[in-house]
Amino acid sequence: MKIKPARFRIAKGSKVDLRKRPTRIKPVYKSKKHYKELLAKHVEELSAAQKLFFVSDRQALLLIFQAMDAAGKDGVIRHVMSGVNPQGCKVVAFKPPSEQERQHDFLWRAACDLPGRGFIGIFNRSYYEEVLIVRVHPERLREEGERAGAGLWRRRYRSIVNFERHLIGNDTRIVKFYLHLSKREQRDRFLARIDEPDKNWKLDIADIEERAFWGDYRRAYEKCLSVTSTDDCPWYVIPADDKPNARLIVSRIILDTLKSLKLAYPKVPKRRRAQLLRVRRHLTQSDRKSARVRST
Repeated sequence: MKIKPARFRIAKGSKVDLRKRPTRIKPVYKSKKHYKELLAKHVEELSAAQKLFFVSDRQALLLIFQAMDAAGKDGVIRHVMSGVNPQGCKVVAFKPPSEQERQHDFLWRAACDLPGRGFIGIFNRSYYEEVLIVRVHPERLREEGERAGAGLWRRRYRSIVNFERHLIGNDTRIVKFYLHLSKREQRDRFLARIDEPDKNWKLDIADIEERAFWGDYRRAYEKCLSVTSTDDCPWYVIPADDKPNARLIVSRIILDTLKSLKLAYPKVPKRRRAQLLRVRRHLTQSDRKSARVRST
């Protein structure tokens, strides 16, 4: 099965209903071995594309991952980006805002961690938490001196869309992924974390408590995805019940995004090229002289 990114993309102005979107689809791989081969191919292509992206030094790429707990964000990032040079990539995990961060507008801390030209930035959760978790738990807004309400959400959505428009206009490409997990699959993954002692550390009791707000989170995501997916800065809803499938789809979308930039290695001016050829002749002649001296 060929991966068609457009299948998972949220069109601008669409009204998203996550209940109608699948959390599992027919796998794009035929077997575990086939999955590993496909992923290895994607990783190799990403490594080459990222090298060219870094050397070209023309644009920045920001990848945003949002999801319910246990949807596999960490695994997607770890497996898909495993071949990328760490010097050209930075992962930022967004935790609850610090005291300093609460003294600024909700986008401030995100702006501090944006990638520069030639770099790939990965946000594991992001500024979108400020229209998701705080919408489900509006009491947290009091710490920021805000009051929940329709007016606040409209302002924040508008700020996010304008922020992303500004970034795009200044050479930052943005791709946003929502890993779409079913409540049943989340339960099974939580049970696996309990049953396997080596995975106990991955489960926080707060994660279990948040399951009681599943419907509230779904509605918050639906509104967010509907309002903030644009032509230049789309959301992709990735079926996440099948982890290998999700990784292959995400890696294909990232690859297609990089290839769409039509990058090329910098061309050296003719004068510089002539200089390099002179240096080459000098190095070659020097080595030949050294070889003759050693042989006598």
